[in-house]
Amino acid sequence: MAELSRITVEPREPLAAEVSRRLIDYLMSGAVRPGDRIPSERQLTETLGVNRPTVREAIKSLGFLGLLEIRQSSGTYFRGTDSDVLYRLFELGLVLGERGAKGMLQARAELEAVVAGLAAEARDEAGVELLRARLATMRDCPDTEFAEADTAFHAALAEISGNTVLRDMLKGMRAMIQRGWVERTGEVRPREVAYEDHVPIFEAVEQGDAEAARAAMARHTRGASRRLREALERHTGDGD
Repeated sequence: MAELSRITVEPREPLAAEVSRRLIDYLMSGAVRPGDRIPSERQLTETLGVNRPTVREAIKSLGFLGLLEIRQSSGTYFRGTDSDVLYRLFELGLVLGERGAKGMLQARAELEAVVAGLAAEARDEAGVELLRARLATMRDCPDTEFAEADTAFHAALAEISGNTVLRDMLKGMRAMIQRGWVERTGEVRPREVAYEDHVPIFEAVEQGDAEAARAAMARHTRGASRRLREALERHTGDGD
């Protein structure tokens, strides 16, 4: 069980939550396949260096979330993950800790830039008009509808790119970031900044300049990611 290590530091949160994090890291590492039985409570207690009730509480929590299946007189089994499970884990702040959070933002930023470049290469008149309309909606819509208009702009880019795999991956990432961080921290970018970020992206796609589209998207996601990280750090520091 090299994937699990003894908990030797005082956690900032309840011990069961720290055990849950360790178990999630272990399950997501690829060391356990869906349908496999995980180590027993006794083995986890010895490996992690915590008491058995804490391990039991963590297992029950992950069972409730749908990640583990607890079978009486048989053991506990990894059920695998689906998007709903990942959403719930992310909302509860359990996914991979700070390192995983940064990884999520980095992955999204890289994929958004790729999609912007592909959209510039694949754009046609209909695609440009769709993106123009989405940008106009961002400019003119009420403040309460701006987040939805922002998301719709990015979704249009993904449609124009023609890559359904990247489209679906980014859709899931945006949903997790929105539900897991934005709603949790209340972080909202200044509307003027967010709108102005999207204008050069549109212009580059309109002109069919893939390099400029990637660069404009990279500037946008870099600023957005920084603001989200800072908001999450403030939120965590307040003890929530």
